[in-house]
Amino acid sequence: MRTLYLVPTPIGNMEDITLRALRVLREADLIAAEDTRVTRVLLSRHGVSAPLTSFHAHSGRRAAERILARLADGADVALVSDAGTPAINDPGRELVAAAAERGIRVVALPGASAVTTALAASGIAAERGFVHLGFLPRRRADRLRFLREIAAERRPQIAFETPHRLTRALADILDALGDRRIAVCRELTKMHEEIFRGSVSEAIAHFTAPRGEFTLVIEGAPAPPPDAPAPPDAAHILARLKREGATAKDAIAATSEATGAPRRDLYALWLTLEPPP
Repeated sequence: MRTLYLVPTPIGNMEDITLRALRVLREADLIAAEDTRVTRVLLSRHGVSAPLTSFHAHSGRRAAERILARLADGADVALVSDAGTPAINDPGRELVAAAAERGIRVVALPGASAVTTALAASGIAAERGFVHLGFLPRRRADRLRFLREIAAERRPQIAFETPHRLTRALADILDALGDRRIAVCRELTKMHEEIFRGSVSEAIAHFTAPRGEFTLVIEGAPAPPPDAPAPPDAAHILARLKREGATAKDAIAATSEATGAPRRDLYALWLTLEPPP
């Protein structure tokens, strides 16, 4: 039984790959790639000739089992995504979990990531950490609900977005979170890299015909003033509204607005309350 290596690949510029990553790729018995065509270009650029197999979101359990079997038989396998660090926003996470459960050694190499690259370039403070959101929900109703649930989050939030959804996503961010500071990073490390820093409304005015891949760094919610009153107790508000005959939907919406608590947490709390007499 050998090792599953998680090998970061460049997020744009093909020079952004470590010497260790290239060595692991050259020595691997098999490279599992999200898109073999994309990976083959990178390997050719750096003179790597290890065999490739496809492993992506639609590969299914059978593909994962084939890779796990190779590992169990003593092969070293390198897992790569199309860009950046594997097992983050791609199906590699499931392969890692399955390998770990079977006692297979998993080694993650440090390297390129759009998340940390965008945060470093954003100029937005993250001393207390940040929240990685991945891709925002596609449907507007789901996206707004998701954004409102994190409206009180004081750490900066980092999200990926596609060009055809960027304008709508920015409008929903403005609606749900207010006109906060934002860094919109386009085509990071590539020839047409652009980093826009400003307010959400300014970003909407700037990106009228967006093209490329986008990473958003959204400023966290402002801290309450020192003399601000303590936030209302969510359980107390929910219990009062339940006694008054409010529906779960209305009570949870009102309580979330008053306290900033996530709606999913409020729903769980609602289910624990005694029914009104």
